[in-house]
Amino acid sequence: MKKAVLLFGPTATGKTELAARIASQKDAEIISADSMQVYRYMDIGTAKPTQEQRARAIHHLIDVVDPDEEWNVSLFINNAKKLCEEISQKKKLPLIVGGTGLYLNAFINDFSFPIASASGKIRQELLKRSVEELRKELEKADPVSADKISPNDKKRTVRALEVFLQTGTAISALQKNRERDDLVLICLEDERGALYTRINERVDNMMRMGLAEEVASLLKKGYSKDLVSMQALGYKEIVEYIESRLTKEEAVELIKKRTRNFAKRQISWFGRFKNVHRIDVSPGALNTADKILSLLF
Repeated sequence: MKKAVLLFGPTATGKTELAARIASQKDAEIISADSMQVYRYMDIGTAKPTQEQRARAIHHLIDVVDPDEEWNVSLFINNAKKLCEEISQKKKLPLIVGGTGLYLNAFINDFSFPIASASGKIRQELLKRSVEELRKELEKADPVSADKISPNDKKRTVRALEVFLQTGTAISALQKNRERDDLVLICLEDERGALYTRINERVDNMMRMGLAEEVASLLKKGYSKDLVSMQALGYKEIVEYIESRLTKEEAVELIKKRTRNFAKRQISWFGRFKNVHRIDVSPGALNTADKILSLLF
C-alpha cells in the first residue's frame, strides 16, 4: 500500500483547514479520523469541514451513519484500510485527519478488527448503568484500558467491557501492537494558553452558528438524548440547557471547560506516539501548510 499520512493534534489546532490545503496541493484524499463527524445532522458541534473545504478535496467517513446507528473503532479501522487501498490504487495519497486518539492509535499499530462483534444484549445492559459504575468494573477487568479511556467516556468504557464479557480477555490484550513503518505521522502543536483561547472562541462561534438549534432539531427528529452520539461534547450540555437544568451561560462555560480538558487528554495521547513530526501551528495556517508540504515532497 502506498504510504499514508496521518495529520492529527488536539482540537482547535486547525487540522481541517490544513488538510484541505495539503490535499489540494498533494493530490490527496482525506479520511476523517473523527469519531463524531461520521454522524449525519451533527454538523456545528462536531466542526465538520465546510462545503468550501470539501470542494477543495475529497473527504471520506463524514456523514456516513445516522445518530442512532453504530460506529466504533472497529468500523473505522476496516473502512480506513479499505479506503487507503482504493485511494492508493488511484495513485493518490491517503491523508488521515482527526483527533480521536483511539482511532489513530489503532491505525498506527495496525490493530485487526473485529476483536469481538458488537453484542446488542450485552451493550444494552451495560448502557443502563452509570459511567461511574462501569468505570469501576473496567478498572478491575482491564486496568490498561481504564488508564487509556477517559473516566467520562461511556462509549469506549462500554465497548471495552463488552469485549471482556464476550471473550473473557481484556481488549488491551487482544489488540496486537504491530507498529507500521509505512506511515508519515504529523502532530500539530501549540502553546497551551493560545490553544485554550481558540477553544473558547470556537465554542462561542458554534453558539452563534446555531448549536442550540441543531441539538433541538435532533431531539425533534426523535433522536434520544441518551444515544452515544448525543453524549458528544457540546450536545450533552445543550440538552441540559434545553431541559432547563443549565442556563445558556452555564452550558457554554461547561462546554468550554470540558473541551479544554479533552484537549489535555488528546495531548497526552499524542505524546505517546513515536516517530512523529511535531509541527508548531503558531506561525499561521499558510506557513504551517508549507512546512508540512516540505516534509511530503
